[in-house]
Amino acid sequence: MTDISVTSPVERIARVIAARALSINGEGQDASAGGEVDAVWPQEVNRALAVLRTLREPTPEMVEAGRGVGTNPAEIWNAMVRAAIGQEETV
Repeated sequence: MTDISVTSPVERIARVIAARALSINGEGQDASAGGEVDAVWPQEVNRALAVLRTLREPTPEMVEAGRGVGTNPAEIWNAMVRAAIGQEETV
């Protein structure tokens, strides 16, 4: 069963973009960036929207992955995104 998020994809992506810039685990210097990420993620909403807009058209690999998992929309979405990530990692 695929988990269902209660946070919007836009917010989650914006938070990741902010965290990557601020956290020592990304490109930043802050060892504990949670509070700063909470404060600045809204500034990354436009970048997050740009990321999501690029996903409107799936690749053939994403479509095949979605077809292969059944009829549950959450599982289809998960499979398609995992296919996109796998495809990106091999490039």
